Formats: sequence, C-alpha cells, structure tokens
Amino acid sequence: MYNVGDHVVYPMHGAGVIVAIEEREVLGEKQKYYIMALPIGDMKVMIPMKSVDELGLRQVIDDKDVKRVYQVLQGDQTAMSSNWNRRYRANMEKIKSGDIFEVAEVVRNLTIRENDKGLSTGERKMLDTARQILISELVIAEDASEEAIVETISGCFEQ
Repeated sequence: MYNVGDHVVYPMHGAGVIVAIEEREVLGEKQKYYIMALPIGDMKVMIPMKSVDELGLRQVIDDKDVKRVYQVLQGDQTAMSSNWNRRYRANMEKIKSGDIFEVAEVVRNLTIRENDKGLSTGERKMLDTARQILISELVIAEDASEEAIVETISGCFEQ
C-alpha cells in the first residue's frame, strides 16, 4: 500500500508521485484509485488500488541502483536479433517489465544501434519511450532536472 507523497514507477508510463487516493465510479463500479502525477509531460494517471501488483507499480530506485543504471548505460551492447520483429518484441517485453535495468538496456542497445546503423520509425519511437521512462525515474531518484538527466545519459554514449 502506498501513501500520498510516495514516489512510484508505473511501467510503460514512468515515475511519478501519488498526489491523492480517491474513490471513483468507473463503468458502474466504485473502487479506490491512486492518482499519480507524472512530472514529465504534466500528466495524471488513475491506478486501481486493487490492481497494483498486476500492473507492476513499484518504488523509485535508490542511489545504489542509480549507479547501476549508469553502469548498464555505459556497458557494451548485448546481442539482439537481426530480425526486426523479434528484436522489437524482445525490447517491448523489457520495457513492459517495469525493471529499470532492462529499460536502461533497451536505451543503451537502441542508442548504439541508432549511432551505428540508424533505426526504423518503430524502433525510434520505442527508444524515445524507453528514454522517457528512464529519464522520469532518474529525475525523481536523483532529485534533478530533466535537462541534467538527459545530459548525463547523453554523456554515457559519447566516445
């Protein structure tokens, strides 16, 4: 159970702050929802409290894990399928997992691939989504600006 003010991550959306817990009627059914504000994009998301575990809602990472994220970003590209469709599905599964290290791996691998060979429109969009999820969590975990995090991530790929 989370409380108002808690920093959490909602897979496929990114990190944010629980700003309220409200009871709402949706499709004729009353239930309680976490109202989560996402700092990037100025969006609010309603998360059914009874579905938190299935949706993968979790706490924002700590300082030790922030260091691990940057280590993943600076690591070597891992083997990816040469088949676009398989590569896309594998990367999407990693993003959907909500695991920040897997998201960082997708960002690393697609950024390296983009610099070497370029990306298709679908993979470009996937990279943008993964970067946004990663940035949103690092902004909260490090209590830093979006610009500072973007700069730090970009620095991981400079040669």
